[in-house]
Amino acid sequence: MTQKLLVLGAGPMGLAAAYQAVKKGYQVEVLEADDRPGGMAAHFDFDGLSLERFYHFCCLSDTDTLELLDELGMNGAMKWVSTKMGYYLDGRLIRWGDPVSLLLAPGIDIVTKVRYGIQMFTSTKRSDWERLDKISARDWFTGWSGEKAYDRLWRRLMELKFYELSDEVSAAWIWQRIKRIGNSRKSLFEEQLGYIEGGTETLMNALAAAIEEKGGTIRYSKPAAEFIIEDGAIKGVRAADGEVFEAENVISTIPTPYVPALFGEAHADLAAPYEAIRNVGVVCVLHKLKKPVTDNFWVNISDANFEIPGIVEFSNLRPLEDHVVYVPYYMPQTNEKFGWSDEAFINQSFGYLQSLNPEIERDDLLASHVARLRYAQPVCEVGFADMIPDHVTPVAGLQIADTCFYYPEDRGVSESAKLAKKMVDVL
Repeated sequence: MTQKLLVLGAGPMGLAAAYQAVKKGYQVEVLEADDRPGGMAAHFDFDGLSLERFYHFCCLSDTDTLELLDELGMNGAMKWVSTKMGYYLDGRLIRWGDPVSLLLAPGIDIVTKVRYGIQMFTSTKRSDWERLDKISARDWFTGWSGEKAYDRLWRRLMELKFYELSDEVSAAWIWQRIKRIGNSRKSLFEEQLGYIEGGTETLMNALAAAIEEKGGTIRYSKPAAEFIIEDGAIKGVRAADGEVFEAENVISTIPTPYVPALFGEAHADLAAPYEAIRNVGVVCVLHKLKKPVTDNFWVNISDANFEIPGIVEFSNLRPLEDHVVYVPYYMPQTNEKFGWSDEAFINQSFGYLQSLNPEIERDDLLASHVARLRYAQPVCEVGFADMIPDHVTPVAGLQIADTCFYYPEDRGVSESAKLAKKMVDVL
């Protein structure tokens, strides 16, 4: 008798899990709250352009993404581009990301620059991270590079992403991001990032189609409401509209903050590990412009006049007819600014773009869009590795994971696909 697998969430992890399982002969059904596949990688119509709601890019180390593309007959879809990075300091945009740029950076003494350069270089070579999980990012930076480097280059970035939680973030979390980008280079002086032709939805749609072609089913606009648990084993899931889906196996890939409610009062004790994981939200503003802001893919911003840690000029990675810039505002949901209107975010962020490039005028703005996520980034605090429960739960047949479960790896399609495969192997 064919076993039934129910997958919650049609983001990259959920789709990858469903795809791997349907290949192994499982009867697979996917429940997705949204009206389309992709999760955080889903697209929307941005003034006639199909674009990710939240920016995505690929690194040279994203082997699981490349394997999926190859298996789906899309091995030519990944396009690699030499990208640039900038830093906005004291009202001035400078080049960043290579030894010469560091040496020329203003306002940093030579000893601090050497210490900082050594820290960044050794981070790309490091593989052990357990010790870094036990100390804060701030302590790691100041221990290697000193207070001056942290205050000049990192304090503002951390505080404008995590606010009052910034000193609690683990060193392992930031180290892995430095390593991933640092190793996505053709040389010491050339960064190389990738995009999927047509955008990330190309892969998401291909996975969804492959699942359905092999007999799987995807139910959109069907949010899960409750796990059905009997005698210590999963029996299925009740959807928000009351429909019941029976299954011997369930893999949940929905964001961790939504998991506790699925256990209900009868199994509230099982929800505790997921309730302990905190998340910050994001308001991501997109602008379509007639002219570029810079020639960089991303610009870090450490300036008292800006309330954002940076921008991502996406059209400097994926060629587009017009110029597209993402301006992300990360913050705890309790922050007063999280309740701002779309218009307020649009006006402020466009003003920042004009500060970065005074030649940009209001007439250069073609379209704007505001995307919001209440839970966008887990707060990977010191000791976070010990906080993450095993994806195989005490409930027989039930596995639970989201993007924080492959900590300290960065959130991304490739790592989600890797963990999805691992969960299906457990079946």
